[in-house]
Amino acid sequence: MKILLVEDSATLRFAMRNYIIEAGHTSLVAQTGEEALQLLETTPVDMIIMDVEMPGLNGFETTRLIREWLGGHWIPIIFVTGRNEDESYQEGIEAGGDDYLIKPVSAMILKAKIRALERISEMRDQLNHLNAELEALSQLDSLTQIYNRRTFYEMATQQWLIASRNKHSLSVLMIDVDHFKLYNDHYGHPAGDLCLKKLTQCFLECLQRPLDLLGRYGGEEFIVLLPETDSGGALRVAQSINVAIEKLGLRHEVSPTHHTVTVSIGGVTSTNTTNNSLEELIKHADRALYKAKHSGRNRSLVDDIAIHKSILVAHHDAAYTQSLAQMLSSQYNTLITESAEEALDICLDIHPDVILMENTMANENDARICRQLARNQKTSNIPIILISDTACQELPASDAALGIRGCLEMPISSEKLLQKIQQLTA
Repeated sequence: MKILLVEDSATLRFAMRNYIIEAGHTSLVAQTGEEALQLLETTPVDMIIMDVEMPGLNGFETTRLIREWLGGHWIPIIFVTGRNEDESYQEGIEAGGDDYLIKPVSAMILKAKIRALERISEMRDQLNHLNAELEALSQLDSLTQIYNRRTFYEMATQQWLIASRNKHSLSVLMIDVDHFKLYNDHYGHPAGDLCLKKLTQCFLECLQRPLDLLGRYGGEEFIVLLPETDSGGALRVAQSINVAIEKLGLRHEVSPTHHTVTVSIGGVTSTNTTNNSLEELIKHADRALYKAKHSGRNRSLVDDIAIHKSILVAHHDAAYTQSLAQMLSSQYNTLITESAEEALDICLDIHPDVILMENTMANENDARICRQLARNQKTSNIPIILISDTACQELPASDAALGIRGCLEMPISSEKLLQKIQQLTA
């Protein structure tokens, strides 16, 4: 250790310096408190042995200044004093001292106290190291060793604030491994874990800039934040990931769409973060991912944040669903399904702004889908419009509690449909 000895007596200074050297340590010497403070500005030390009674700054005053200057960095300090009163001990501890030596100083006691504080210092260093490791582990996904969802969001929020301040564009990519459940079921979970690790490395190699963030969003889903990136740049990154994953050539014999592992990527770009939020950006990226998956998978789709609000059309009649979607397509991003179960999955994943739902579908299993949407915090505020092939009755209070905000009779005119949705999304 490098030990600083602060002592104004030449005789004691010489003797104690020799004791320190005999104990196997390096000794630095200062004659006054002022000299000790100057030395510490340029020279790091591991321990300080401080005389209490000195001209100018005494040992207590010097120690208070050292503790204030070092802040959270702890260095053990041993006071050396000829005073043996309880008040002196108390004052020394309050000043920031860790131990006491009474003059005349015994070489054996000095060496023992140095060794004791050295052990404490080593334990502190080990604890700091372990705390740093724990902090790093708490930020990383245990399997892939990239940011977990919580840490990604914290860091992405910082980038969002920077983009808002500097009025820069910012993009988000959502990446989903195609048919990963089939892969896991066929090859086993250890192979699935290895697959995710290899894909993660591939994603990292496609992100060239230090500011680009990659996180594991959950399961086989990953998220990328691209600061200062427009939609064209985001699409190029996304497509480079598609190509790199295909080149990786991981066999996926049970995939219904491709013979190797592929990914679907949905992205969105915000050119005006002031009028949006990070949550909205991620929500739009989720919607783009949904479209990429339902247009064939193994592809990328990047939208601008200025895209229209999303409407889910859920109806058992596919032709009628397409007809309603066509009416909405000029002003809204439409999602369609003919299944109540799929409608629920879409709502939980994508959180559309409005749901158009066939009356009979909404009432299936005692309105199970509506109840599940109403119980979920992320979907409880999504308004539902019922589509009925009979005359609409006045909605009971129980329907309002389930999020149902109106009813439209078939056939529905485009004008009436758009008017109703505009009222709900205003």
